[in-house]
Amino acid sequence: MDTIIILDGYIDEPTCLGVPPFMSTYPRYIAGAIWKKLPDTTIFYYTIDQIRKQPDLISKQFVDATLIIVIAGMMVPGKYLSGYPLHPNELKKILKPLSKPKKILCGSAATYGFGISGGQKTKIIPDNNEILDASITGDPEIAISKVIDQNFDFTRIDLSEKRKSAEDIKDFAIKGARIVNQHPYFPHQLIIEIETYRGCPRYITGGCSFCLEPKKGMPDFRSINSITNEIKALYNQGIRSFRIGNQPCLFSYQAKHIGKKEFPQPNPDALEDLFSTIRKVAPNPNTLHIDNVNPGIIARYPEESERIAKTIISYHTSGDVAAFGVESIDPKVIKENNLKANENELRSAIRLFNKIGRKEGSNGLPELLPGLNFISGLKGETKKTFDYNIKFLQNIVKNDLLVRRINIRQVIPLPNTIMEETGNTLVKKHKRYFSHFKYQVKHSIEQPLLQKLIPKGTTLTDVFFELWKGKTTFGRQIGSYPLLVGIPGNFPIGSKQDITITDHGFRSVTGIPKPVHINKSQRETIQAIPGIGKKRTIRILANRPFANKQQFIKTFDDVTVAESILKYLSFDQ
Repeated sequence: MDTIIILDGYIDEPTCLGVPPFMSTYPRYIAGAIWKKLPDTTIFYYTIDQIRKQPDLISKQFVDATLIIVIAGMMVPGKYLSGYPLHPNELKKILKPLSKPKKILCGSAATYGFGISGGQKTKIIPDNNEILDASITGDPEIAISKVIDQNFDFTRIDLSEKRKSAEDIKDFAIKGARIVNQHPYFPHQLIIEIETYRGCPRYITGGCSFCLEPKKGMPDFRSINSITNEIKALYNQGIRSFRIGNQPCLFSYQAKHIGKKEFPQPNPDALEDLFSTIRKVAPNPNTLHIDNVNPGIIARYPEESERIAKTIISYHTSGDVAAFGVESIDPKVIKENNLKANENELRSAIRLFNKIGRKEGSNGLPELLPGLNFISGLKGETKKTFDYNIKFLQNIVKNDLLVRRINIRQVIPLPNTIMEETGNTLVKKHKRYFSHFKYQVKHSIEQPLLQKLIPKGTTLTDVFFELWKGKTTFGRQIGSYPLLVGIPGNFPIGSKQDITITDHGFRSVTGIPKPVHINKSQRETIQAIPGIGKKRTIRILANRPFANKQQFIKTFDDVTVAESILKYLSFDQ
């Protein structure tokens, strides 16, 4: 019997994220294609981080496999907490010693090369032909489905073939759902990316200069049944966190005048049907979030957009983020790169989301706010570009508008895009301006926004603990663009707890567990309680356990301070 291994080196593409805690569509569709043709085939799914931690898996599992399918492609550079995309040198080290299995690369790395970091061109694997038997530049689920009929002979199929319609993957998506059980974050910390359509409404004008999505042509929408049947299958497997994020603009799902208008008219009824049906098949999600939204659509169709935003809020879970591809506020850069929206349109879109989604939700975060993505190194950029950008953000703060995140990155000039010709020339030329812009945003924009978003005393629910750095535990809620929380003390990795916010960093917050178990907690945690400090911590440690709050108060030099912190504490033995 054949054994097939899927090695997930992670995807970070303009419309799809597959870096933990996210799982992309790629491994699920591929597994579904295999199991549809060969229902009894054994598939082992591993992430690259599992291989990094357990390299002996290569000798135990990989050596005798029939086929190894590698998924990789970082096209949108980011900062990651729980994993990092596969580097081509790692892939070479893993695959080169393996002689028996056939080795296949898929994902955007197979088509465009490996993105290493922002501002750098993509890289092709050295000695590519010695390491790989094939690179799938089309849709991997289609290629895998067809190569099974050819007894795994990749020379007999078209590796660039793409699906003919969005419905081609409906069976794969359902049959591949059970592969999620093999993800190391399954079930509680895993969030699944869900695709609603492929292609970009702005393909008729070429779209943004740096983006791959317009190359996929006119949007091809999945039916509501196809999407919700996949979610139902995942929900039945135990998945409780979903992001409707695998599209360039969710508000353009089944929009009117697609192919005729660059900014098609949103279809609120379609979004109502989609989200209401999702909640029928997945009635109690821990997370139901969205991702990309075109601010140019919001500005042009405010009434339809307001209806859609209200629909999302009525069905989603709070702490949601609509990622706006701002890229630049500079009119020259906007024009030369065919960007989505100008300054006035962006401000209008931000105001609409503040009007509808600013209210605090059940998890401690606002219901639904925009996130802003900026890109440096685009055509037409000058020193003045950075002045435009910082002034825009300063006005956001001044006018008491909220945004959930500000992401600043350097462009990866991808092959076959307009930015390929410009390359990284402007990234290199403006490196100093870029660094100064990031410094300004960090020190004068992000912290004031955080303080408004999450005031001291706010409770963030269900923060998962992901890693330790010294005597601090770092964790996040499960969701789109989760906020990093630092908790003094070392808590079990993989566990979760509600956290009371006590302080703000530039892009993260500090908090303490709710409640703090005063008779059991570590020194670092107790000392972080507002009003305690080092000396009082020593006194608490020396006098505990406390049977009740009265005993606790007696150990304090200041009764008023003692009483003020009782709200944070539990006296469990």
